[in-house]
Amino acid sequence: MSLVPELVLRYFAQSSGELVVGGVPISTVVANYGTPLFVYDSQVLDRKWDLLRNSLPENFDIFYSVKANPHPAILKHFLARGCGLEIASRGEFHLALQAGCPPARVFFAGPGKTEVELEHVLKHGIGEIHIESLVEAKRVGALSRRLGVEARVGIRVNPSGDAQGGAMRMGGKPAPFGVDEENLDVVLDLLSSETSVRVQGIHVFMGTQILDESILVPQYRKGVEIARRVARELGRPLDTVDFGGGLGIPYFENDEELDVAELGKKLHALMVEIESDPLFKGTRFVLEPGRFLVGEAGVYVTRVNDVKTSRGKRFLVLDGGMNHHLAASGNLGQVIKRNFPVWLLNKLDRQPEEKVDVVGPLCTPLDVLARDVELPGAEVGDLVGVFQSGAYARTASPLGFLSHPSPAEVMVSEGKVRLIRKRGTYDDLARDVPADY
Repeated sequence: MSLVPELVLRYFAQSSGELVVGGVPISTVVANYGTPLFVYDSQVLDRKWDLLRNSLPENFDIFYSVKANPHPAILKHFLARGCGLEIASRGEFHLALQAGCPPARVFFAGPGKTEVELEHVLKHGIGEIHIESLVEAKRVGALSRRLGVEARVGIRVNPSGDAQGGAMRMGGKPAPFGVDEENLDVVLDLLSSETSVRVQGIHVFMGTQILDESILVPQYRKGVEIARRVARELGRPLDTVDFGGGLGIPYFENDEELDVAELGKKLHALMVEIESDPLFKGTRFVLEPGRFLVGEAGVYVTRVNDVKTSRGKRFLVLDGGMNHHLAASGNLGQVIKRNFPVWLLNKLDRQPEEKVDVVGPLCTPLDVLARDVELPGAEVGDLVGVFQSGAYARTASPLGFLSHPSPAEVMVSEGKVRLIRKRGTYDDLARDVPADY
């Protein structure tokens, strides 16, 4: 059974079979801004924020993971609610500052940080750099000494043991992410010997797209265990214990929504267990959600440009595809192609009538947004929506592939639609090419 009816009921609305986003019919949005485009509902952002913030203990901070959707409008929205930002590049740091985030409220994670990137963020007083290797530890130490600044760092730990899980494991195995737990002492000793470096935290992130709190909590307990060990060796409490992100949203049939209330209860219980431990006095705990906060707020909207049958197979050919939404095509981490929630946005009240492949306009067999999906009878001009498209969609896609203009983006807030990114033009396709070429 498609997730679409449940998502429409939970986050949006419909009128006469048409999707309504934030009080605005989708036909009105499309009439003003065309297709393909991404539509975001700010009320959904607020609902997800409130759910998480109200479920977490008071000593938890939320740092939005910029990589999920780095649009300035999204960043500003969460910053206004007291969020910090987690970045993974100098470009994301630039976006964070442009959005008004204080540098001290930015954490920098990710393998392969360059010397230029590290020097830049150190000069700007970044809140915390998450060390991913011995080489990076040496690099940060040398840079902080040369610049005459204090580098505030956390060590990202790749844990041993079985506290792992999720759709994409990022720890508990050989990985480019973090320092292997068995090598933690080597990196800790080196950083502790640097007078210009303050080890103020650890970062433990073992998986993403997790829908079961019973998987998350053992990971957090493992993080507490590692933090206690590091604090004991430093002889003082850590400032931060960063549990990373990993909070998932349902994409596919039979996916269950993460029980955030139950997760909150278990985190409250964990905090009670350690509240009398002097090694955690004053420690702040951090979650870095991205997809959880923004994923369900976005819908990718395209138009049916052609309906054709080839050797008994029915195809809906759209005006946008994997160049705008690589994840929906299954080419961003899926081993077996599974369909995102897809439906005809002007026929929400219709029952499925046919099994079709929903494809984009690109000249490649990879450009399939949904395969063998059951939809109402489609006609040229119908609007197709890919739900759960607020995260890892536009900016995680090959926008330059086949040189189609990039899609517009709009934000709907309290019945008002605001253009937050213009549609690309054909002139944009060569904007970085020198004039003499």
